Amino acid sequence: MNLKNQKDFFSGLLFMGLGVSFAWSATRYGVGSARGMGPGYFPLLLGALLIVLGGVIVFKALVFETEDGGRIGAWAWRPVGCIVLANVVFGALMGGLSGLGLKPVGLVPAIFLLTVIAAKAGSAFRWKEVLVLALVLALGSYLAFVVLLKLPLAVWPDFANP
Repeated sequence: MNLKNQKDFFSGLLFMGLGVSFAWSATRYGVGSARGMGPGYFPLLLGALLIVLGGVIVFKALVFETEDGGRIGAWAWRPVGCIVLANVVFGALMGGLSGLGLKPVGLVPAIFLLTVIAAKAGSAFRWKEVLVLALVLALGSYLAFVVLLKLPLAVWPDFANP
């Protein structure tokens, strides 16, 4: 097998793997039909779409030549580490860690910390821009999840709630 574009090939495999995972997980739920969709319908459809998209990308990587061959470079460990850490911290702050005595701190502080940690992944970190972004994300999340969807999420830490 002669790879014409290494990046596209592995990206396509990743899409296909995620698609298989979604589709397989969806079979645990009732799929239903297009007229009466069950909880597994959308994940199954999404999985199938990802499999097809991944197949097209893999095909393109095997058939169409690129100038540099789309070689994969070295891993960018700092961005990967910052993004993974930001998500782990967000989950810990939203759910709390009872084993460590950490109570949930709420949506707004968790989003602010998530944004600051994730912004450290980039090469240019500007406090003003990061804080404005965090404010916009926190406000948008509050409006979407708490106001519109009426999800019972803690917005602030317990000591800050009236």
